Amino acid sequence: MDEKILEFFTALLERLSGISYTTGKEYLIESRLNELALSLGYKDVNELYHSIVKKGADLKLLNEIIDALTTNETYFFRDYHPFEALRTHVFPELFKKREVEKKINIWSAACSTGQEPYSIAMLLLEHFPRFLQTYKITILATDISRKCLEKAEKGVYNQIEINRGLPVTYLIKYFKQDGAHWYIDEKVKKLVKFQRLNLLESSMRLSEKFDLILCRYVLIYFSEEVKKKVLIDLWKLLNPGGYLLLGATEVPTVTFSDMEKKLIGKTIFYRKKD
Repeated sequence: MDEKILEFFTALLERLSGISYTTGKEYLIESRLNELALSLGYKDVNELYHSIVKKGADLKLLNEIIDALTTNETYFFRDYHPFEALRTHVFPELFKKREVEKKINIWSAACSTGQEPYSIAMLLLEHFPRFLQTYKITILATDISRKCLEKAEKGVYNQIEINRGLPVTYLIKYFKQDGAHWYIDEKVKKLVKFQRLNLLESSMRLSEKFDLILCRYVLIYFSEEVKKKVLIDLWKLLNPGGYLLLGATEVPTVTFSDMEKKLIGKTIFYRKKD
């Protein structure tokens, strides 16, 4: 792919989503864009590029470009240890802290195809069922990709996706098999609300504040400037006493006076002081 065309699409993606492609990903970008171009009736990415330059791109095409170029790697109970920390420490603390309001808000940011928010929902059903009866617990799951959200809302996964991270006990209890696919139970689905959201717009688009925010393995795709903006917005949206969970390899590029780093088991959380 011509360097000018590569720069055009990478600049477009960064402007729309904040995602910054690094050197060495050229082949990945070209293969994904060629696949998109063919699906849209173009000969190749070059023809798609010239069409956009000549005629412009409508919102539908821009969304399809975002879908094609965003990475959607995820699986159930990813890394396992964070979910143990949620079970043994974070959720018990939050339920105790919110026993007057009886309200807990959870946000799975960049939820991809839904495995993370559904993992949280299953964890709550399995270990905290009485709180689901007595508290108003909301799990908001957002992503920039329409395609990912459509799959997430259906709650249907293939055998490979099921085999990645999902304990057998949860599979038996919360899924039903139909041929080569597994359907997640409706009682799990009804706990999660999916919404399309660009993280760059979170502070403008979300009015509620959250007691737990998971934004895992997302910051690695952003430039330093965008990382800082996203973290500032996430922190604004976190309630005092709430917890922010990043990916295991991610560290905040900006800190706050009310930020407390907490190691729970093998997982690092960032708690907002009361």
